[in-house]
Amino acid sequence: MVAVLEKLGKIGIVPVIKIDDPEKAVPLARALLAGGIPCAEITFRTSQGEAALGRISREVPEILLGAGTVLTVEQVDKAIAAGAKFIVSPGFNPRVVQHCIDQGIPITPGCSNPSDMEAALEAGLEVVKFFPAEQSGGLDYIKAVAAPYTTLKFMPTGGINALNIAAYTSYEKILACGGSWMVPADRINAGDFDTITALCKEAVSKILGFSLVHVGINAANENEALKAARLFETMFGFTAKSGTSSIFSGEGIEIMKSPYLGKNGHIAIGTNSLKRGIAYLERKGFTFNPDSLKTDARGVMAALYLSDEIAGFAVHLVQKK
Repeated sequence: MVAVLEKLGKIGIVPVIKIDDPEKAVPLARALLAGGIPCAEITFRTSQGEAALGRISREVPEILLGAGTVLTVEQVDKAIAAGAKFIVSPGFNPRVVQHCIDQGIPITPGCSNPSDMEAALEAGLEVVKFFPAEQSGGLDYIKAVAAPYTTLKFMPTGGINALNIAAYTSYEKILACGGSWMVPADRINAGDFDTITALCKEAVSKILGFSLVHVGINAANENEALKAARLFETMFGFTAKSGTSSIFSGEGIEIMKSPYLGKNGHIAIGTNSLKRGIAYLERKGFTFNPDSLKTDARGVMAALYLSDEIAGFAVHLVQKK
């Protein structure tokens, strides 16, 4: 997959922005960054879209910038000249798709039926926009059509909101979701960028779904681990379950049979998407220990430790099941 689309996948959400005043473009882009979303799709639904693209591209280069509602090859050229790094169209227009391929810019055309999806595959595309998502059958429809098109990924847009985005982005075939609820036009026009930042933070939180899974305690040896587990069982009724390297006491306490990472032990934080959780923390300046990577039976990432401890505890992210 091309690098631009991989970056979008690690973010998980693409704000779809209709902007009427280019003067609002730069503070809006900075509000997105403050909210944890370093990308944007500026639509060509208004005459100010091109100007807004240019301003953000020049002044907030940290934003991965795309152009949306692109209907013609002329708009593709204008979007590229203004600084767009990807193109989104509401439908599958063969001329627009081929022009983007010729220009070397990623395009995600709107496809809501198998015929369009096959046309996209024939054109060599790996990702399509599924639009309008909710009105076209939603996540259940995507799961149904994804079965025969095993290499295709989707960027659903239309009807995505804070209530359903976690369900969409938790499905492995969803690259990212497009949405406008965190960038409402009335808040942009009013210059209420604090609200936009808050809505973006909420959206990111829904996608990542960070939560405590368990706390690990380092015991000196297996006998000490078993003694601790039995004590928890006696006191609180937490059933002890022994594994290869540790003993779980209930669901929330893991007692290591010999000291592992962390001076005192470790803390496991679950996330809806390990890939996106890692990318999110890396954007905030945190680093990970690559030697700590664990994979599941399919070879997919299952857990990864951060490089630094917190109060004597190592911390790792774990993929929620």
